[in-house]
Amino acid sequence: MTVNIQYVGVDVSETLSAFTEEKLQKLFNRYDFLISAMVYFKQDEKQHDLGKICNIELSLPGPRIFATSNEHNFEVSVRETISDLERQLKKRKEVYKTH
Repeated sequence: MTVNIQYVGVDVSETLSAFTEEKLQKLFNRYDFLISAMVYFKQDEKQHDLGKICNIELSLPGPRIFATSNEHNFEVSVRETISDLERQLKKRKEVYKTH
């Protein structure tokens, strides 16, 4: 499992990185065909109540899977993004089962 985390205009946080890797590890354990993950943390200054953006792109056989979430803090944003990715992975796994 390769996880690359980038902070765009946001201070680097070791606890946030550890939290994200822990959540992604569960996905990698459940779906063994995953290759790597690119995670981007951004902050949108224009949105005061939201603005904590998490983008995750997963590499796997076939097209890559991408999800993004914009919430009031990064932990919630990570959870929402991984939830979206899991939904997409379930659909992708069904495609693999039929062939």
